[in-house]
Amino acid sequence: MKIITLVENTTNNATLRAEHGLSLYIEASQKTMLFDMGASPLFAENAEKLNVDLKKVDLAILSHGHYDHGGGIKTFFRINSTAPLYARKEAFGPLFSERSEGDYHYIGVDQELLRNNRLIFTSALTPVAEGVSLFSRVEGTRFIPTGNKSLFKKEGEAYIVDPFTHEQYLAIKEGDEHVLVSGCSHRGIVNILEAFHDEFGSYPTRVIGGFHLYNHRTGKPEDPEVLDQIAAILLASKAIFYTCHCTGEENYTYLKGKMGEAIHYLAGGDILDFKTHKE
Repeated sequence: MKIITLVENTTNNATLRAEHGLSLYIEASQKTMLFDMGASPLFAENAEKLNVDLKKVDLAILSHGHYDHGGGIKTFFRINSTAPLYARKEAFGPLFSERSEGDYHYIGVDQELLRNNRLIFTSALTPVAEGVSLFSRVEGTRFIPTGNKSLFKKEGEAYIVDPFTHEQYLAIKEGDEHVLVSGCSHRGIVNILEAFHDEFGSYPTRVIGGFHLYNHRTGKPEDPEVLDQIAAILLASKAIFYTCHCTGEENYTYLKGKMGEAIHYLAGGDILDFKTHKE
């Protein structure tokens, strides 16, 4: 199993550029997958520099309906003429960020994509390949990111706080590895972990993605007491965490101090190569 970070907020590779966004290339279960497509065509530029052939990707996944994860969808469709895109139908609803009271900015993906016949809308649990599933039923409410309070969806003329029914998560079972991939964890990484356990009967061995602990409206990290509790729960799961994007550098540094080698930062260009063994 191999995972390559095509684009992220940062990069350790001088040949790559970074942006506020996320895109991961995944090789697992004899499939090649693209998990999110960043905010722009940059993921494709970086893929070429990393010798990742996007034309050969078997399937693509949209984690949720924000521009920094789906801004590059049209670019991907131009490069790859066959791969389906798995998404929640709600991901194409009008989604907004409230920058100041009553000042709403559109942060969704291009709704014209709804007319594309390569979209496959997912349910609460959708198998996509042998050992590869997407799930979206997360019912827990602990430690929901404070940044969610400024994120809305529009229904008619009304703006309501986004419940993130358009968010979904990737589970990959290969040998002795059971990997959870999350784009932003708007439903709360603790709740997503519990939903994974409920769905698959155990916690993941590794977790990859953003935790949305950075509040873009306030610019403040999460409260240390909250981070202490989150760190304790993550450690108790026994998973190894590779976080990035919307976790926030201050929050990551704090979690690193609590979790040590159980958590790592995943920057643009980084490659994770897990040697899986049959159980």
